[in-house]
Amino acid sequence: MGVNEKSKEYLSDFKSYLKVEKNFSKHTIRAYVQDIMNFLIWANEKELNKIDAKDFSDYLYFIGQMNYTKTTVARKIASIRAFYRFLYTMEIVDYNPTDTTKGPKLPKSLPDFLTTEEIENLLANIKITTPAGYRNRVIFELLWVSGMRISELSGLNFENLNLEQNEIKVFGKGSKERIVLVPNKTKELILNYINNVYNLISEKNITPSSPLFINNTGYRLQNQSIRKALKQVVESVELKKHVTPHVFRHSFATRLLENGADLRVVQELLGHASISNTQIYTHVSTRRLKSVYDSSHPRA
Repeated sequence: MGVNEKSKEYLSDFKSYLKVEKNFSKHTIRAYVQDIMNFLIWANEKELNKIDAKDFSDYLYFIGQMNYTKTTVARKIASIRAFYRFLYTMEIVDYNPTDTTKGPKLPKSLPDFLTTEEIENLLANIKITTPAGYRNRVIFELLWVSGMRISELSGLNFENLNLEQNEIKVFGKGSKERIVLVPNKTKELILNYINNVYNLISEKNITPSSPLFINNTGYRLQNQSIRKALKQVVESVELKKHVTPHVFRHSFATRLLENGADLRVVQELLGHASISNTQIYTHVSTRRLKSVYDSSHPRA
């Protein structure tokens, strides 16, 4: 079994498209390419424009025998479907054989979130006696007050800051630009980091395109390092929850809705393309209200 050489070229073009045009993360691109490559290997050098809906249905039956989770199968279908949409747009194929296929129905899971007290406890236990510690304190404070994705935060440059207006410009999925807001307390933390801490981490000259958050070699701090720092502080306070940087984003959205924020406003602040992605947080808020009711009302 092998892969048609022309198909390899088209897959390489698609990979470049995901990177340049869609601005997908390396992890996402790797998953898409692997899913599509597995499909092409199964197709055994069959030309892309000769693969029909029945072939794709046969492939789904094939992977259905491998005990993949529904989530994994759904991702594989989405990867191949996106590839064929790209091929159709580029007029390489005449139709998309995946269009008539529905993915497995996935159970809706509510996002995890932290209470305000839990987050404040985490922030208070970050040791700021070292430059790296102070940097980490600013990072997690910013995640909490802005609802940024970790990739958006690690991608910040000095030119993205407009602290006079308490604003930061971020680039989300698909390079979509939006403005997030920061309160005065957070702004002061950022300014102190820039003016008094940044050069203690690295003595590299600051330019508009310099990364805001750096490691001790002066290069951009990577997502993995941020996750590692968060894991350490979570373990230090013995918090019995699985906490990731994205949980801060969930907590940000949940708290806004609990305090009466309009759903459209939350959608804008999070950078969601569809309001259906934001509506999940209304269920989280309702769940929390029911929990408070059950524990507080004498008739509950």
